[in-house]
Amino acid sequence: MKLIGSAASPYVRKVRVVMAEKRLDYQFIVEDVWAPDTAISTSNPLGKVPCLVMEGGEAMFDSRVIVEYLDTLSPVGKLIPQQGRERAEVKTWEALADGVMDAGVLWRLEATWTGRADDERSQAWMDRQRGKVVAGIAAMAKGLGDKPFCSGIHLSLSDIAVGCALGWIDLRFPEIEWRAEHPKLVKLMDKLMLRPSFADTRP
Repeated sequence: MKLIGSAASPYVRKVRVVMAEKRLDYQFIVEDVWAPDTAISTSNPLGKVPCLVMEGGEAMFDSRVIVEYLDTLSPVGKLIPQQGRERAEVKTWEALADGVMDAGVLWRLEATWTGRADDERSQAWMDRQRGKVVAGIAAMAKGLGDKPFCSGIHLSLSDIAVGCALGWIDLRFPEIEWRAEHPKLVKLMDKLMLRPSFADTRP
C-alpha cells in the first residue's frame, strides 16, 4: 500500500499512527497539494490527503474511511469496536477531534492563504473558528475526565484522533494554551508521546 500525504497534516498523521499500531507495511509518499505541479488529483479527485492507494491501484480517501478499513486488516491492536454503543462512542470522539482540526484548518487558511489580501480576511470568521477549536478541546477534557484513555482503559481510535488534533494545534496555534487549562489532556498526550507510533510521526 502507498499512503499519499503531508507530514504536517493531522489527518495524515492519524492514518500513520493507526498503521504503526496495526503494524502494517506501507510506502509514505509526500505530496504538497498546494503546489502547482501536485499530482494528487490523479488519485483523489477532491485534491486532498490522506489518500491510500491499494496494490491494484485503486484509491481510498478521507482519513475516517481509511482508518476504519485499516483496523480490519489485522487483529493486532483493535482500535474500533465492531458494533453498538462502544463503536458509536469511539466514532464520536473521532468526529470531535476531526471537527477541531477542520475548524483549525479553516482558521489557518483564512489567516494565511496567499490568494487573499490582508484587508480581505475576515476576523469574525477566524474568531468563529477559534471558538470551535477552544470549545472542542474543552469537550475533550470533559469527556476524558479521570479515565486513563478517552474510551475507557485501553488505547483506541478515540485517543489517536485526539492526540493528532492536539499535536497539530501545538504546531499551528501555540497561542492556544490548552495545556495550562486541561492538565488531564496533558497527561494523556504525554502518555501517547511515549508510543513509537506518535513519537515517530510528530510534525
